[in-house]
Amino acid sequence: MSEGRIPGQIHDGFLPGRHGIDAYGNGGFRFGQMSHRGSILLLPSGVRAWDVSEPAAIDGASLAAVLAEAEGIELLLIGTGADIVFLPESLRQRLKAAGIGLDTMQTGAAARTYNILMAENRKVAAALIAVT
Repeated sequence: MSEGRIPGQIHDGFLPGRHGIDAYGNGGFRFGQMSHRGSILLLPSGVRAWDVSEPAAIDGASLAAVLAEAEGIELLLIGTGADIVFLPESLRQRLKAAGIGLDTMQTGAAARTYNILMAENRKVAAALIAVT
């Protein structure tokens, strides 16, 4: 551990390791004995701050970290906020070509589903838009 780093604290927008979602709402999430305001990516390598606040901003660039870890991901859950929003077919095909299945749903449902699949040790990732 680097000098000055505090265990359980996100540094540079990244917390290593797999963490379940303990709570969501009020514009953020609780996980890994910490809280984060804003959207997050839950990947095999860890939890990342995600600079997406609305479904229209979800594209290949915003999912670059997911695609970079495609070998460790069989299913990507995308929480699109309070409403379900379907993603463009071109993005769905890009994920499919990388071997990643996709399911979009409300953020709360995606967080709960992620927790269940992670507990089953499945190769799951999630991209969750924060809800108020």
